[in-house]
Amino acid sequence: MTANRLADPVITLFRVVVGLLFVLHGAASLFGVFGGARGSGQALEFGVWPGWWAALIQFVGGLLVLVGLGTRIAAVVCSGSMAYAYFVVHQPSGLLPMNNGGELAALFCWSFLLIAVVGPGRWALDSLLARRTGTARRSELVTTS
Repeated sequence: MTANRLADPVITLFRVVVGLLFVLHGAASLFGVFGGARGSGQALEFGVWPGWWAALIQFVGGLLVLVGLGTRIAAVVCSGSMAYAYFVVHQPSGLLPMNNGGELAALFCWSFLLIAVVGPGRWALDSLLARRTGTARRSELVTTS
């Protein structure tokens, strides 16, 4: 296989894995599963700023990125939430991610930015909807001509 043939499956796999990890991270904080919020075994209290809202972005945004629906917008929101987490929660403890525990926030931030720029790939709901819409428009042009 050439690099060009590998691009679509690798982009899709990257998007799905990053989205799934983000969904699981949000589910842990929202529902108290997978060890709960920050390993406490508990869910965050409803509506508490910023933790509960960050978890909601993680869960919903991660799900949208996972399935590839509204991918670019969802990825920008997810990236921004992780940039906020890094600079507000982690960076005051130290400049570098290795010193302040912000490696995960930094990785998620840059991963979602990459997804926003590159796009969801061929195997995403966004791409499927675009193909269907494009096919429907071509059909309309043929029948009206």
